[in-house]
Amino acid sequence: MTLKRSWVDSANSADTDFPLNNLPYGVFSTGTLDARCGVAIGHMILDMQAAEEQGIVDLTDDPLFDVPFWNEVMEEGPAVWAALRGRLIALLAEGSKDQGLVAPLLIRQADAKMHMPFMVAEYTDFYSGRHHATNVGTMFRGADNALPPNWLHIPIGYNGRASSVVVSGTDIRRPWGQLKSPNHDSPAFLPSRRFDLELEMGAIVGMASDGPITVDEADGAIFGYVLLNDWSARDIQAWEYQPLGPFQAKATATSISPWIVTKAALEPFRTTTPDREVPLLDHLKDTSPMLYDLDLSVSLAPEGKAATTIAETNYKEMYFSAAQQMAHHSTSGCPMTVGDLLGSGTISGAEKHERGSLLELSWGGKEPVTLDSGDTRTFLEDGDTLTLKGAAKGIGYRIGFGTCTGTVLPALKDPYARP
Repeated sequence: MTLKRSWVDSANSADTDFPLNNLPYGVFSTGTLDARCGVAIGHMILDMQAAEEQGIVDLTDDPLFDVPFWNEVMEEGPAVWAALRGRLIALLAEGSKDQGLVAPLLIRQADAKMHMPFMVAEYTDFYSGRHHATNVGTMFRGADNALPPNWLHIPIGYNGRASSVVVSGTDIRRPWGQLKSPNHDSPAFLPSRRFDLELEMGAIVGMASDGPITVDEADGAIFGYVLLNDWSARDIQAWEYQPLGPFQAKATATSISPWIVTKAALEPFRTTTPDREVPLLDHLKDTSPMLYDLDLSVSLAPEGKAATTIAETNYKEMYFSAAQQMAHHSTSGCPMTVGDLLGSGTISGAEKHERGSLLELSWGGKEPVTLDSGDTRTFLEDGDTLTLKGAAKGIGYRIGFGTCTGTVLPALKDPYARP
């Protein structure tokens, strides 16, 4: 597919994440406007609350954009999702008869503050990157036992904390927790010393379900995708994870990009999952291409210094798609809810520079990563800023997510001090 041209000039640049082909959904505010839904187009944001109030967008009997989140649009289902996208393209396309009505409703992104784009109902994090799982398993169990016996058969996951999902730009406080080194008989309560990132994608559930659903039904229920950084305290995790897996190590924060890129915008970039080493059971089998060809990267900037790209990989490295993860999630009868967030699991490729976490890049701290500034890192230090980027690339355009950023703040001196 080639570039769809818009009368918004900045949307026609090959350098923008937000051409007319994209039209991602977010929530923004300015010095004079309260938080409200918006659609990114080039360097601008279309104010959806104003567009609805003026009758330029009129999709349902009741207002959809009188609230600062996209959940109400999700709840309307795929027919309204498609109608909204069609109306937006008509309004913003080159030659649109509505340009005069729409132009006054555009806000410069540089003048806007971004907020959480949707209300997170539940959060589930998966472990579906084979290279990541193999690397981590090799470090802790040896190459012969890197993958647990169930890994090639089901998308392994755990229920995380919806309450600590935050939007890009939110500072992340280094957590305290129980740490235990091999040289001590008992743990100590200390700030994490092995704080890490995880490069992931997040799928947003747009349709509720009650009971098991098929892979195809799950794919149809996905509203869109975000970049996701699942911050991880590796030393807290090492002490707590047996026998039930991660808990506090993953509860500090999960950062997401401020823009939801719709599944419709990503359609031209669908691709297949990797070849199966063992056949999946029928209820999880691939029915069509359900991954996406998305280039992903992570950069790290020490405080006051330039950023270094430390990892580059692609979403197509996932072993299980978001639709398979969601279908598996529902097999027990677990209801899926509008606004549920599914983390893909860390996305790593086969090569060292494609590893999506410092745990892998530094091989558990044994091989420090050297930055362009000359600094080295095994894990994150206070003041470090992490930036995740991602885009699908077409002919003369790209479908991007903006950035997903977070800066590590020092741990509290006394986590139990009260003013």
